[in-house]
Amino acid sequence: MQIALFQPDIPQNTGTILRLCACLGLASHIIEPAGFPISDRLFRRAGMDYLDHVRLSRHDSWTKFEEWRKAEGRRLLLFTTRAATDYRDFHYQSSDILLFGRESAGVTDAVVAAADARLVIPIKAELRSLNVAMSAAMAAGEALRQIRNLEGPTD
Repeated sequence: MQIALFQPDIPQNTGTILRLCACLGLASHIIEPAGFPISDRLFRRAGMDYLDHVRLSRHDSWTKFEEWRKAEGRRLLLFTTRAATDYRDFHYQSSDILLFGRESAGVTDAVVAAADARLVIPIKAELRSLNVAMSAAMAAGEALRQIRNLEGPTD
């Protein structure tokens, strides 16, 4: 299981998601351009010393990321408010990449078209969306729960 961030805008959210990846042993990807320098102090502060423990790959464009993903043969699961499939009803695989868009604009049409599945975390109709770091944690938790139930406990 891996988490990818498409052109993230907010350093604190990115740092928090990378900390999540470090703690859960998930590889992570940042698809550039990011809306902040990776050396940003708010990014480092949110990730704290956990950033030294995360497996992070940076891709300088969507095209480069897609080339890598296709060569690896991995499914791309896009989390978006514009999906019909509830993330809890989807069947995850350990090789999946969970993709989250930028906070200000989501993802491009090309990214939507490339996704193998588009998943939504249902929220109250009158509200817009969850924080991207919260969404990543919920999605990773559900995916890992399902995978553990399929593969059995690991000690």
